[in-house]
This record gives sequence, structure tokens and C-alpha cells, in this order.
Amino acid sequence: MSKHSQAAERQRGGFDLGRLLLEGRAFFALIAIIIIFSALSPVYFSTNNFLTMSSHVAIFGLLSIGMLLVILTGGIDLSVGSTLGLAGVVAGFLMQGVTFDMFGVTLYPPVWVVVILTCALGAFVGAINGVLIAYFKVPAFVATLGLLYVARGVALLMTDGLTYNNLGGSPELGNTGFDWLGFNRLFGVPVGVLILAAVAVVTILALARTPFGRWVYSTGGNARAAELSGVPVKRVQVSVYVLSGICAAIAGLVLSSQLTSAGPTAGTTYELTAIAGVVIGGAALTGGRGNVRGTLLGAFVIGFLSDGLVIIGVSSYWQTVFTGAVIVLAVLLNSIQYSGRKKRATQSSEPETPEPKAPASPTSPSSSDDASRATPGAESSAGKPATQH
Repeated sequence: MSKHSQAAERQRGGFDLGRLLLEGRAFFALIAIIIIFSALSPVYFSTNNFLTMSSHVAIFGLLSIGMLLVILTGGIDLSVGSTLGLAGVVAGFLMQGVTFDMFGVTLYPPVWVVVILTCALGAFVGAINGVLIAYFKVPAFVATLGLLYVARGVALLMTDGLTYNNLGGSPELGNTGFDWLGFNRLFGVPVGVLILAAVAVVTILALARTPFGRWVYSTGGNARAAELSGVPVKRVQVSVYVLSGICAAIAGLVLSSQLTSAGPTAGTTYELTAIAGVVIGGAALTGGRGNVRGTLLGAFVIGFLSDGLVIIGVSSYWQTVFTGAVIVLAVLLNSIQYSGRKKRATQSSEPETPEPKAPASPTSPSSSDDASRATPGAESSAGKPATQH
């Protein structure tokens, strides 16, 4: 057995603590954050505080799930923060009533209509991103960066920089219930957390049990090979950006419901937090690797870390520094993890080098027999007289 195969056998048979800590880093980081901040503040470790922090994490989690789908295909979506802000503004605009001056009437749509129209808006923004990237070959970074500014500018134009307040609706107008999108609690659990759980379950099933999930991973692994295998790569790329936009719109609805207001600057820099959650969760920015479970853990790490720093009175500027350091560390650990996997895969695929056999002893009878059997022509020629010319 070669040295490579022996090392592989030791790795498979033994307990590798370093590998365990590396692959479960998001979970262990979350446990460490809870322990450290619980020791620093008696308020941190309480059921009510965990539920409150989880409601904050719901926003980042929804954005991170949409971002995960995009990153799995090898793309990036920098417009999710602005899409969140625009979705909140549109929801606030609809809740305030839509006036038609030509007919002299003001319509107050019910909450379910507001939800559908807002999600349709998020899908539209995502579709623009997807079409630009898949069909016009615009780099994902450039396309989504442009939509970031467009969506934010539209939100500012709609509100003149102001904020829509009092989104609770009125029973007389039939548009109550907006607070059930994130502000209220069901069985003691914030509605935003339940929405996050529902979206996560649907995404897990879609990635694991449907052809679409296999297409997403194959597109991120090797788009050209996937296309030659019959995968509709362009449609998959457009679809993941549409889903990312819908997740951002849902996050905008939940945030507006939690605040009972909608402002045009909501969601600023949230796209970076979403990327951080995906990276901390173990997804590769090059595509093809990642899962929802790890992404949710990454979102909880970011959310619990930020809220913990607020509770112990750390400046918001230092929070930005810590978040950036966590992102850099997560990318570094991802690089170490995937390079290690590639190295192990290379070693296991190498053919084993046969060990050289010991040379036979010249005095052994077997060697002389082998030699005689190997040269039968020599014996026959030796028994015949040489032909003279």
C-alpha cells in the first residue's frame, strides 16, 4: 500500500479534531458568542432576549437565503439591501392609500394585496438582474451594483427622503393586519422568525429534492459542463436572482412591520451582511458548495454578535470592524477547508504505486527453471549443429 493510501486510511479511520472544528465553525462560533456575552451581561442569556435577537436575525436570514441561491450558481447580488428598502417603501405607499385624481378616489388595498404586489416588485428587480447577467453577459458585480443604485434612487424619489409612518391600517378601511408580518408574535414566537423558518424549509426541500436544486449546484460547479449536459443554465441563473429579489422583498415587509414604518434608507449595507452570513455558513464564493443550514447559522452568528455588542455598550463603529474581521476570517477558513478537500480528493484518486518485488536468488532452483522456460529457443538452437556456408 502506498504512502498516500495509508494516509487516507488514517484520515478515514481516525478522529480529526481540526477538521471537525473547521467544518463546524459556524456552530461553534455561535456557541462561543452566547457563552461570552452571557458572561459579560446577565441580560443576554434570557428567553425574551433570544426571541428579540431572533426577530432581528430573521431579516438577515431571509436576505442570506436568497443570496445563497445566487452564490451557489457562482454569482453575487449586491442589490438585495436596496430591494429591501424599495419593497418597504412600496408597501408603505400602498398602506397609505393610492389616490387616483382623475376619478377622485383613494383605494386602500388589503394587506394580502400589498404582500403580493411587493413580492412581485422584488421578483421584477431580480428578473432584471438575471436577464442582464444570463442573456447579456453583464458581470454579476456590475449588474447588481447598478440595480443597487437604481432601487435606492427610486425609493428616495417616491418619498422625497421621508418615512412612511403608522402602517397599522384602519378597520374602517379594511387594511389592518400589517403588524402580523413581523411585529406580532404567534405562540410567543415572533412572526418574522416563523416566516424565516418557512422560507428555509421550502428552500432546503427545493435544493435537496427537486431537479432545480441539482441544476443550481451543477451550474455553480461548472456552468459549461452543465449546459452541455442539458441543464438550462440561463433559466437557472434568472430564477435564482428572481428568488433572491423575492426574499429581499419579504425581508422588507418583515422589517417594515417590525418598525411599523418604512424609510427609503432601510437596508443600507445589508447586502454585505447577507454575504457574510453565507460565507460564515461555509458556502464557497466560487459556487457549487453551500447549504441552507450553514447559512442560517452564519446569519445567527452575525445577528447575535451585533446585538451582543450593543448590549454591552460597544460603539457601532467597532461593530463594523468586528463584522469585517469575521468576514475575512470566514473567507480564510473557507479557503483552508476547500483546499484541504481538494488535496484529499487528489490523493485518493492517485493510482497506487506497486511495490517492487525482491530479485530472485541466482542459486534458487525456481529461478533457473524460469530462465530455462523463458529461453526455449536457446536450448533448441544449442542442440543443432551450426550451418556452414
